[in-house]
Amino acid sequence: MDNQLYSLHNNIRLIRRGKADITQGELANLVGCTRQTIAALEKGAYNPSLILAMRIALILQVEINDLFTLNKK
Repeated sequence: MDNQLYSLHNNIRLIRRGKADITQGELANLVGCTRQTIAALEKGAYNPSLILAMRIALILQVEINDLFTLNKK
């Protein structure tokens, strides 16, 4: 699979603000990363490790597929 043909989209900001109603900093503390990492994730500037993605899904109480989608470019 050619990675240049795909992009990772996420709904972290939408779910964090809507369902969870927590700040970037609060989410970062709960999953064990920095607020800057959460900001970069939400902007699509950073792709998380599988462990971080699963921890975010666990904290936000959603399935990982609700957080991330793989889109063809």
